[in-house]
Amino acid sequence: MAGENDKEAGSRLLFVEAEPWEHDRLVQKCPDACEVHSRPAALQEIADGDIPPGLTVLSTFVHSRVTADQLDRLGDLRMIATRSTGFDHVDVAACDRRGILVANVPHYGQDTVAEHTFALLLALTRKIHRCHERTVRGDFSIEGLRGTDLAGKTLGCLGVGNIGERVLRIAGGFGMKRIAYDVAARPELAAEMGFEYVGPAELLARSDVLSIHVPYNEKTRHMIDAAALAKLPKGAIVVNTARGGIIDPQALVDALRGGHLGGAALDVLEGETDIGEEAEIMSSSYDVETLKGIVRNHALLAMPNVIITPHVAFNSDQAIERIIDTTIANIHSFLSGAPQNVVNHPAAVD
Repeated sequence: MAGENDKEAGSRLLFVEAEPWEHDRLVQKCPDACEVHSRPAALQEIADGDIPPGLTVLSTFVHSRVTADQLDRLGDLRMIATRSTGFDHVDVAACDRRGILVANVPHYGQDTVAEHTFALLLALTRKIHRCHERTVRGDFSIEGLRGTDLAGKTLGCLGVGNIGERVLRIAGGFGMKRIAYDVAARPELAAEMGFEYVGPAELLARSDVLSIHVPYNEKTRHMIDAAALAKLPKGAIVVNTARGGIIDPQALVDALRGGHLGGAALDVLEGETDIGEEAEIMSSSYDVETLKGIVRNHALLAMPNVIITPHVAFNSDQAIERIIDTTIANIHSFLSGAPQNVVNHPAAVD
């Protein structure tokens, strides 16, 4: 790739939310003609003086809020390469207006995220986290640690893309009954794997475990609300490794406190980037709704029938390598004039 395309020459790339070990890897894999910069912080946490001028490409992860105001700081940026499948952290409409192309990584973690889904589910149903907390104190009593089997339970899969499909396959290995809903059903897949497509209301009514694998957008925001949670069987478990905003957080808290839900296993929370230590919260300026969200999330953290991980379902060695490789390929294809994995419709792209 070195210097073979004039568009690559002089291109300046900035990778934000990039861990120090990633920098050398990125320099090694990026086109030689490009100038590569990286920063460990999210975009909104980086001072203007720390942003290299004349950027061609910005590569972000999910904690960077790429708003219209942030785009104002980036000059004549031409491309955003998010190192994620979801791109709800990017103001795509603003990018369209400015002629900025946005590309994502559509396939990197179907196995990774699906396996984490079951890690969360098993940790909750077998009380692994509580067992560990007890044994590290030298207490090997088993009172209050009785779990429940997955075999024979019904798993309802909301969304059957690459990750949802893998979750259904794993569920079959556990001997679970499997039902699913997706706006684009694939009957041939259901026939091959032996699961059943049902409507959204029936999915909720029959799911002992509801596993969420839909993208986050205006249509799916808070689609799991109080009414949806009430349709689940009493004692059902909700697992979310997609995006936090798909679940109405107040409805989730109420359903757990009221005893209708048996538990929740969550890798994502709405407003997860705002959670911090009490001292940090008190010293920061938040609006009322954000503060309410922080309180709700802290309430979830304190519940014994809730297990939360810090948005790490994607985070395996293999998945990270695939993310880096696909992101570099996205950037190279754009600079070469044949962009791939494009998720928007920019007004004008050179």
